[in-house]
Amino acid sequence: MGFKKNIISTDLAPAAVGTYSQGVEHNGTYFFSGQIGLDAKTGEMAEGFEAQVAQIMKNIDGLLEACSITREHIIKTSIFVTDLGNFSKVNEAYVAYFSEPYPARSCVQVPALPKGALAEIEVIAAKG
Repeated sequence: MGFKKNIISTDLAPAAVGTYSQGVEHNGTYFFSGQIGLDAKTGEMAEGFEAQVAQIMKNIDGLLEACSITREHIIKTSIFVTDLGNFSKVNEAYVAYFSEPYPARSCVQVPALPKGALAEIEVIAAKG
């Protein structure tokens, strides 16, 4: 038997707009593609950094819900921002979204993100 991976696809988060899946599950570990501040229903980008991060968290919740897992299953986040000056806002959003013990995390500044987004967050979760 070959390598087994399960593709995650849901309308609870924005659809993939390129050659990638919303997520992939393998042996109880979930690798979700980065989420930007697009509303899954309207396809519109939230306005402003805080609103985009709030929408990103809603999108992540949709992905988790589609897999019958919760925020508690997230073990790693990777955060990409176009302005590291928003780092304190990232921390504020993180505390509002997660509770201790927090997942491992990286946060880096990038020159640009798809669709002019100000932030993108990808997560890895595990069930087991």
